[in-house]
Amino acid sequence: MSEKRTAISAALTSIMCVQGGASLAKRLFPVLGPAGASSLRIGLSAILLLLINRPNFKALTKQQWLCCLGYGVSIGGMNLLFYFAIERVPLGLGVTVEFVGPLLLALFLSRKVLDVLWALLACAGILLIVPWKSNNVDLIGLGMAFTAGMFWVGYIVMGSKVSKLIDGRTAVTIGTLFAAMIIVPVGIASGGLVHLTLNLFLLGLAVAILSSALPFTLDLVTMKRMPAKSFSILTSLHPAFAALSGLLFLGEALSLIQWLSVACVVFASIGTTITSSKVS
Repeated sequence: MSEKRTAISAALTSIMCVQGGASLAKRLFPVLGPAGASSLRIGLSAILLLLINRPNFKALTKQQWLCCLGYGVSIGGMNLLFYFAIERVPLGLGVTVEFVGPLLLALFLSRKVLDVLWALLACAGILLIVPWKSNNVDLIGLGMAFTAGMFWVGYIVMGSKVSKLIDGRTAVTIGTLFAAMIIVPVGIASGGLVHLTLNLFLLGLAVAILSSALPFTLDLVTMKRMPAKSFSILTSLHPAFAALSGLLFLGEALSLIQWLSVACVVFASIGTTITSSKVS
């Protein structure tokens, strides 16, 4: 039981860090752009993790390297596409559409009727939050959020696998290094980083700690103690925290129907956590 409490506590802390960091990161967009902000976040995270964890690269096997590569590619794709998405759509909306990926994974891994019901409730929430009849909906932004969700699936699957093969601190460090190799060149090519100032650098450092270094580590703690199915639906709390962060820090208000959709997703998360199988 203590293992389950540890897993859930780590997951909730990770979610709060990620969405709080995303609100801060969006403040970087007007100057650095989403690619510049993402490269600053992941690049600084990789440096911090490397200095703190000091992994022994020589001790890794070929299988471990390949798992870390898949894990890192998932981190890179998920973060870069998500930042491009929330440049176009509100944070809460972007995170909710992104959650389609983990939701599909949860449905695929479900083995009990209750699991399917909770996943369908979360699906109803996602359908409600999208302003289907609005002419202002940014389809490109929603498409990027959905694609980021597919990389989120890879993040969950590969993270669950790598957490069982390698020490968590080593895995998250190497995975983030691979992600940085993907994202930083894009950020440099975008030209946004030439406008970097000391204040923006410090803000980017805070984003790196809150949105990457700390939550990636906490997620591996969770994945090691919780099945991928349970973790994938538990992450449905992200939209609620994203909507609150967007409202409090960015002034991005959601409609009553969209808040109702967030409630559906949250109840689905609570339900699947309560009725999930014993944590392994």
